[in-house]
Amino acid sequence: MNLDIRSTVLLLVILASLGAVWSIYRAYRAIKAGRRLPFFYKRRQQYERAFRNIVLAIIGVAAALLLFRWGEPLAYRYFPPTLTPSLTPTITLTPTITLTPTITLTPTITNTPSITNTPSVPQNVVASFEALVTPNPNAVFSFILFSEQIDEAFQPVEPAIEFSNPLESIYGAYSYNNMDDGVQWTEIWYRDGKLLSSKTGRWEGGTGGYGVALLELPAEDWLPGNYELQFFLGEQWIVSGYFTVLGNPPTPTITPSQTFTMTPTNTPTATNTPTPTRTAAPTRTEISTQTNTPRP
Repeated sequence: MNLDIRSTVLLLVILASLGAVWSIYRAYRAIKAGRRLPFFYKRRQQYERAFRNIVLAIIGVAAALLLFRWGEPLAYRYFPPTLTPSLTPTITLTPTITLTPTITLTPTITNTPSITNTPSVPQNVVASFEALVTPNPNAVFSFILFSEQIDEAFQPVEPAIEFSNPLESIYGAYSYNNMDDGVQWTEIWYRDGKLLSSKTGRWEGGTGGYGVALLELPAEDWLPGNYELQFFLGEQWIVSGYFTVLGNPPTPTITPSQTFTMTPTNTPTATNTPTPTRTAAPTRTEISTQTNTPRP
């Protein structure tokens, strides 16, 4: 049986442990036997034998611990391990079926559509541009913060990204720098990709400061969904902000309008027209005719 160093050390540890257990058992037997002897000398011999077995047990336990902790490294110091070459198995090639080459079709050039997600200004808004000043390429805008109210310094009060109905208006506050007066600016509001409102004009806010965009809708038009504000300088997109409206808007109530009831007017009663009386027509009077009598 071939044993390596590790297996040998483990075997010695097991043997030392078994020897310690056996010595403890013999010491127990000797003490038990000495207690039954009435003679002092023989009882002392049994105690001495038990003491020797206890010492042997302690030595066995110590040897087992030392062998387990330092036996293997110490053995490798005097008996360094050598590499044992292992036989490399040879690979048996399995005959494979050779495929008959087929005609490979030449790939055709497929046009990849170029889809850009950059926002753009609608053409009907572009048609209303009036400014001729070129936007400053160094103009910068901050992130847009949305709130239901703003203070006197154009700062949002309790900004959020989710709002619950009922709503009347939403403010989009931002800061800017390196702007030029007279530049065409445009703000466009969308709900789920559908245009809600747009506003464009010439910039008159100065070089730097704070600005506010406002979206006002009737209470029943604040439908739940994802809302977006896009800001442009000329036709160049600058920044976008997003928020969500939750809950259904209030249902508009129909106010009955007053209907005017026509008051009947008194219609004059027709009076009887007197019936004309017949006038007797004059009778014709016959005129006597003169007859000439011839004389004889």
